[in-house]
Amino acid sequence: MLEKLSILADAAKYDVSCSSSGSKRKNENRGLGNAEGMGICHAYTEDGRCVSLLKILLTNHCIFDCAYCVSRKSNDVKRAAFTVQEVVDLTINFYRRNYIEGLFLSSGIFKDPDYTMERLVLIARKLRTEHKFNGYIHLKTIPGASDDLIKEAGLYADRLSVNVEMPTEQSLALLAPDKKREDMIKPMTVLKNEIIANREEQKAIVKAKPQLFAPAGQSTQMVIGATPESDWQILKMSDGFYKHMNLKRVYYSGYVPVSNDTRLPAIGTPVPMVRENRLYQADWLLRFYGFEVDEIVNSEDPFLDMQIDPKLNWALRNLHQFPVDINNADLELIKRIPGIGLQSAQKIWEARKFNKLTWDHLKKFNIAANRAKYFLNMKVQDFRPKDYTPEQIRNFILSASQTKYAANHSPQLQLF
Repeated sequence: MLEKLSILADAAKYDVSCSSSGSKRKNENRGLGNAEGMGICHAYTEDGRCVSLLKILLTNHCIFDCAYCVSRKSNDVKRAAFTVQEVVDLTINFYRRNYIEGLFLSSGIFKDPDYTMERLVLIARKLRTEHKFNGYIHLKTIPGASDDLIKEAGLYADRLSVNVEMPTEQSLALLAPDKKREDMIKPMTVLKNEIIANREEQKAIVKAKPQLFAPAGQSTQMVIGATPESDWQILKMSDGFYKHMNLKRVYYSGYVPVSNDTRLPAIGTPVPMVRENRLYQADWLLRFYGFEVDEIVNSEDPFLDMQIDPKLNWALRNLHQFPVDINNADLELIKRIPGIGLQSAQKIWEARKFNKLTWDHLKKFNIAANRAKYFLNMKVQDFRPKDYTPEQIRNFILSASQTKYAANHSPQLQLF
């Protein structure tokens, strides 16, 4: 069992779509666990990945030969597979020992999608019905599995996800010729329709609420950097998923070299972590700040700046909209000021109803003052208003960031 766990937990580490937020599954039947509100306790690795769930594959056997995947059938790795009961027992025992707060379960493909999906659903069903497990469960939906199995999975899992793997059909055909894009889009559509129908049913039935279907919604993941797609192409695809599939999250997994296949980047050239970070920042702007993809990147300038975040980059390219009068600007423009986040923007919007805000007021709203001051039309202490070029502002902010980083990482004198 320990050997299986070692193999299948290691194989699962390449899947980054394991966020456990968004579910409110209550423990109302004296069962085990609770995913109510913040009931899931997150722990993060150094690079920001969530490790709070028991994150494993059911098996790393696979009938597919995707060039970018460590579990591809042609790869010479040690294979293993859990039984349904072994996964159930691991989850319950780890939970009781307070090792985990939930389960993230994916799998290679045993012999066909339905055969594998049946086992994933059976694990979730046994946990919920036999063990009264109310902790968080995230299941990977196997592309090509039947609609009935996908619908049943939504009755037991908090979140379901279908990996689209690659940003474009051309890249998928090149690196995973056995897979078809339609096999990934179809289950997404089924899940979207079931989630919408379930939420409408909840609104209609007040007293006897129906069972929640995938309460934390659905997500997907794509590998970036294994093929030459631009950030513009990647974000266009993500934006389409948010608008047309009602996805909760798109995860961006920087390609980790696992093969000497000539179709892939050479071993020893992994995707820089900063590119993942910039994509997540841009993704956040799309979902919460009201940006459109073409405002962030476009066909003429298709890659995100690796030195500065996309919100600052947009502001520098649109200096004609600044400086902003914080006491008169609308909320949407306040949210676009570099250094001011969503919560701070809302607090500023509410506070100015009672008093004219000054720079001293703004500093109390937890804004990044050294960044925001270049975009505000107000008197700032130790800062003389002056017309700066975008390049000057960029250099000032980068220099300040480097100085702050150096100060935070400088050797400290130890006193004994």
